Amino acid sequence: MSFFAGLDAESYDRTYRDADLARRMGRYFRPHLRKLIWAILAILVMSVAGAASPLLVAAAVERMTVGPLSPAMLSLAGLLFLMGILVWAANWLRRRLSAEAVGDVMLALRRDAFTASVGHDMSFFSAHASGRVVSRITSDTQEFAQVVVLVTDVVSQILEALIVVAALAVIEWRLTPWLLAFLPAIFFFSLGFRRIARRVTRRGFRAMANVNAIIKEAVTGIAVAKNFRQEGAIYDEFAAVNAQSYRINVERGFVLAAVFPTLNALAGLGTAILVYVGGMNVLQGLITYGAWYLFIQSLDYVWFPVLNVSAFWSQVQGGLSAAERVFALIDAEPAVVQTDHQSVPRLEGGIVFDRVSFRYTQEPVLENFSLEIRPREDVALVGHTGAGKSTIAKLISRFYEFQGGSIRIDGRDIRSLDLTAYRRQLGIVPQVPFLFSGTVVDNVRYARPEVSPVEVASLARRIGDGEWIETLPEGLETEVGERGARLSMGQRQLVSLLRVLVQRPAIFVLDEATANIDPFTEHQIQLALGLILEEATSILIAHRLSTVRAADRIIVLRQGAIIEEGNHRGLMQQGGHYAELYSTYFRHQSLEYIDRAPADWLGNAAEAKKTGKRP
Repeated sequence: MSFFAGLDAESYDRTYRDADLARRMGRYFRPHLRKLIWAILAILVMSVAGAASPLLVAAAVERMTVGPLSPAMLSLAGLLFLMGILVWAANWLRRRLSAEAVGDVMLALRRDAFTASVGHDMSFFSAHASGRVVSRITSDTQEFAQVVVLVTDVVSQILEALIVVAALAVIEWRLTPWLLAFLPAIFFFSLGFRRIARRVTRRGFRAMANVNAIIKEAVTGIAVAKNFRQEGAIYDEFAAVNAQSYRINVERGFVLAAVFPTLNALAGLGTAILVYVGGMNVLQGLITYGAWYLFIQSLDYVWFPVLNVSAFWSQVQGGLSAAERVFALIDAEPAVVQTDHQSVPRLEGGIVFDRVSFRYTQEPVLENFSLEIRPREDVALVGHTGAGKSTIAKLISRFYEFQGGSIRIDGRDIRSLDLTAYRRQLGIVPQVPFLFSGTVVDNVRYARPEVSPVEVASLARRIGDGEWIETLPEGLETEVGERGARLSMGQRQLVSLLRVLVQRPAIFVLDEATANIDPFTEHQIQLALGLILEEATSILIAHRLSTVRAADRIIVLRQGAIIEEGNHRGLMQQGGHYAELYSTYFRHQSLEYIDRAPADWLGNAAEAKKTGKRP
């Protein structure tokens, strides 16, 4: 699939300045300021204790150069041990507080990212693979939250480096300017490395998002793959994307891993320069051998934190790249925009399309489309694929934004209504019913958790005296499995219809399933539909003749325009497009066709036997 071939940014991706990212990140860390302050104090203690070690060693060496060992050496050894204990305790406290802050920030960030993603309209999920969205909510938020650990490490290393530099200035001030002159070279290299690190990190995250997306699609569609014996094909596709991710992340690893050896080489060059300059000063009698030796030996206590700070910079870039991707998801502009949030009382269900224009991309689907549906009217939409039936239902549901005209519900602009309150009065059954893992009763109560199981059972028995419940192994307590896999398609449709019936919507939208089901389930479904149609305005994308005939009005669509409307008998008498659709889609469902079909089939078979042609 070409979908997985590239590493292009999503349409909602954007680039943030480091200052903007830092400001946004600060908002998440601000509630945990007390923990961070204690972590900083622990870092300060750890840095002072860590920097004191070379000073104590230097003092011991100086004492050894001026005289024999004395009891003071035991005191120095004890202080070194105490410094080690302080470093361990302060590091443990800092790590614990940082871990708690990371967990809290990750919790808040994932909550915001998830809330933003589920708040997007259906056009967002049509345009962007759900696996990539999942990758941002899981992997990228974790990468972002780790920034706090990196920041505390950076602060610790910077403090320790500053303290050691101050100590080295005390040991031998003549060499300190040479050290300070060399440090900017390392930092400038790190800054130059920033852009490369950000770029390869972005590519690495996108590649991993592709892997997540294809795994999700493969697992979701495994039944289809097995049905067509395409396990090898989906493995090959996964292997290709996984290999692409491998190559990109190896490249990322090489780039990020190259920084430390390069910095180490620069540090070695700096040490060599200081050895040479210090040696020349020793020969001139400006510096003692002991001071020169102590200065060189203590350089590691400077280079190590400085190199760590520079190396952490690449990891911080990874965290910033992750934050950029998460914030882009949170900040993505919704396509469906409400102009107001007016309260929505119980709707009558009158719907008016007034010269509505809509297109998914550049190809128009509806152009100046007008339609009026009266309250409590049952309207069936029929037409060939691409006629605009599902589009009308999606616009009523506010899953997509129309580009022109207006849609009014009970005389009010649909864009002015509070979207959450409006959708509470919508009952929607898609063509492929979706059930969540759990029991039948759990799925029925999904929209109204306050409904008791007793009420659910009562409503379920209104459908054909509850005979369909007996077909379930454990009745309404039957586990449906993932996506309802343990139930037949007909049973899933019944559960979906019962879920809507419990909701008691003012407007009912049904995209009827095309799958063939047994006559018993067909009868039960029609009974359930009848109960819903009694109380709601209904828009039925009909694929069954029984549903079409039950409608008050049939709207015949072709290329986004209404070409016929009326009831079944009247439209059949016209002999127009509906009669053609009836012959194509519905005729085989009629009793006349079913009664005549065996005789016709036998006649065709006899004729084929004479002529030698297949019937």
